Amino acid sequence: MIIPGVFVFFMWLAKIVEVLFEIDLSRFGIYPLTVSGLPGIIFSPFIHSDFTHLFNNSLPLFFLSIALFYFYSEVALKVFIWTYYLTGLLVWIAGRDAWHIGASGLVYGLASFLFFSGIIRRYFRLIALSLLIVFLYGSMVWGLFPGVYKNVSWESHMLGFLSGLVLSVWFRNQGPQKPVYEWMEEDEGENGGKGDEETSMLNTKTSDEQRATSTRHLAPCNTFKSISIIAL
Repeated sequence: MIIPGVFVFFMWLAKIVEVLFEIDLSRFGIYPLTVSGLPGIIFSPFIHSDFTHLFNNSLPLFFLSIALFYFYSEVALKVFIWTYYLTGLLVWIAGRDAWHIGASGLVYGLASFLFFSGIIRRYFRLIALSLLIVFLYGSMVWGLFPGVYKNVSWESHMLGFLSGLVLSVWFRNQGPQKPVYEWMEEDEGENGGKGDEETSMLNTKTSDEQRATSTRHLAPCNTFKSISIIAL
């Protein structure tokens, strides 16, 4: 909870400083394919156009970050950092010629990771979290398409979403996994033993049938031999 709280605190601090000192920090955002836009990969999530924009990103980011650090504590920091930088880098490479600011790309990345990771791991607790994400933030899907919202970086949304999907696959074998209970292992062992017994019985039955068939084939031959001797 410390890291999400500190991150959101600095988001608000940046906006308060911008307002108090009447400065424009949007120049610290991401401007694709320019050297001056590279620092935005680091600074853009802290910069917002107004308090409404800031508030709309603060709540989901705080909630999703807490969910990440609670349910995926072993890999949470790695996932958070990778989502942060990967989303920013992809926006710098593929975004429109404009200043891209705000933490919405990070929000979409975390939501995507939490959703797909729960499905991939097939662990009921994580699947429940995935369903909760859909229930709370399912409407976010419209932000992935261009033209739906004005003056919104849909590229950040889409690329953050893709980053979360890639990371959910990349870290699928790390962190919480679907538990294997002892009774499941015992059932597998019993099923394996029954399978061996059935295979052994089947082999024995097959051998008996083969011997019986051989005997039936030999009987006509002996009869033919007896008839031949009588005819001579």
